[in-house]
Amino acid sequence: MTHTQISRISGVLRSPITFSVLAGLVIGALFLVGTGADPFTAYGAVLTGSLGADGIGSTLSTGTSVLGMALALAIPLRAGLINLGGDGQMVLGGITAAVTGLYSPLPAPLTVVLALLAGMAAGAAYAALAALCENRLGVPLLVSSLLLSYPAVSLASYLARYPLKEPGSSLPQTRAMPDGVALPSFGDSTVTIGLILVVLAAAAYWFTDKRTAFGYEIRMTGLNSRFAAYAGVERRGLTLKLMSVSGALAGLVGAIGVLSFPYRFVDGSLTAPGYTWTGLTAALLAAAAPLGTVVASFFFAVLAVGGLAMERTTEVPRELTQVLQAIVIVFLAARLRFPSGWFRRRAQEDPHESSQEASPETSQKIGAA
Repeated sequence: MTHTQISRISGVLRSPITFSVLAGLVIGALFLVGTGADPFTAYGAVLTGSLGADGIGSTLSTGTSVLGMALALAIPLRAGLINLGGDGQMVLGGITAAVTGLYSPLPAPLTVVLALLAGMAAGAAYAALAALCENRLGVPLLVSSLLLSYPAVSLASYLARYPLKEPGSSLPQTRAMPDGVALPSFGDSTVTIGLILVVLAAAAYWFTDKRTAFGYEIRMTGLNSRFAAYAGVERRGLTLKLMSVSGALAGLVGAIGVLSFPYRFVDGSLTAPGYTWTGLTAALLAAAAPLGTVVASFFFAVLAVGGLAMERTTEVPRELTQVLQAIVIVFLAARLRFPSGWFRRRAQEDPHESSQEASPETSQKIGAA
């Protein structure tokens, strides 16, 4: 190997992200052995059930919501802002899209577009309210965003159970969307064009983060807010902008959920799967980096869908996948790395390459990318 290749490999292996994922898989395997299951069979069932012909559709459908919420939470997190109100913003976007779809007089295609935009606007406005609570009233964003989530979820629940409830149904759900008011799907699968919309949002986030001055201001604020303020970055305005974009993406996820099967708003259907917390986990794992957030979201979507297949194949509860997620985050929070002594010994074997050992800063950059 050349010194450049060894430097890159050592940097990747020593990154907290790589160590966290590997540690989670190893500890998960120990849990499986403790239950009497074969780890290779269980992990194989996870991959087959999520990436096989019968499971890839469910993985992409789940990944749409997970990635959308991961992006929504990663954008403010890149600047050191934590938005814990994803559930409220997503549900408010979903119920707004449902109302728009049910009562819009426009043709079906235009109604779909209007419902998406209405959902995004509702989510953005509600997230902006949390930002204003911090900017004007001094309420920490973490607290304001979380507490505002509960009234939004309760309001949506009330509307689905009473004014908009489907007549004759015992379920807390709205009436079905009119004919044609739905996102186009790919073939007979449950994957809709919403996946394309979320991927486009990820591409826009990457471009803004890597190629614009605004993206540089966001990263600089996240690294050192005092320095950013000294350099002229107005934190209040930045908080309002980032929270609005974050809420708009969360509202988009809610609108996509309503305009996809079963084409209505069902109370609890958006919050029960835990898209917000899984998305936050993915954003934390990727350190809010655009490409890393996409990869981490897909990783957790595979775990979520594959866990069901693992339960059917090995009789191991699918909750094990949630344990894996928790372990990954615990190790990531601890910022553990592979011991650097191994790499030093490897470098000493080749004196020409010893000077090329990756620095901790390089490792962190590679891991965050």
